[in-house]
Amino acid sequence: MLVKTTRFGTLEIDPTDVIVFPLGLVGLESCREWVLLGDSQNEALAWLQCTTRPDLALAVVSPRRFVEDYQLRVFRSELAPLALDSLDQAQVLAIVSHGEQGVCLNLQAPLVINLPRRLGRQVVANGELPLQYPLVSHAAPVRKSA
Repeated sequence: MLVKTTRFGTLEIDPTDVIVFPLGLVGLESCREWVLLGDSQNEALAWLQCTTRPDLALAVVSPRRFVEDYQLRVFRSELAPLALDSLDQAQVLAIVSHGEQGVCLNLQAPLVINLPRRLGRQVVANGELPLQYPLVSHAAPVRKSA
């Protein structure tokens, strides 16, 4: 199938690669079919491209790559529609955005995807996780010398 996008041009996508979010995403409830694309310049980054809206691609990352102790806790009923045989099938992705503090991850409402079944769901985590977790550079400041 051909998917027209504003960010990546026209893509030929295998229909079996489409991930269905039966409820859509928060604020994007009508967008239910997506494809996950790797970023050619940054292996940590992927793009969730809507197949029905060419202008809609969300940057996503594995939250554990940036937040080592990240643990998603949700009610089992939140994951039931994904028909997971085991939790190992669940791929958790955080949406990347640009907030007041720069580039941020949404740790409060991540995406959970059952890759073998190509089913996804945005869930709201139990507990106090930030909606905008800033990705701060830990590089040492440059010091001037005489």
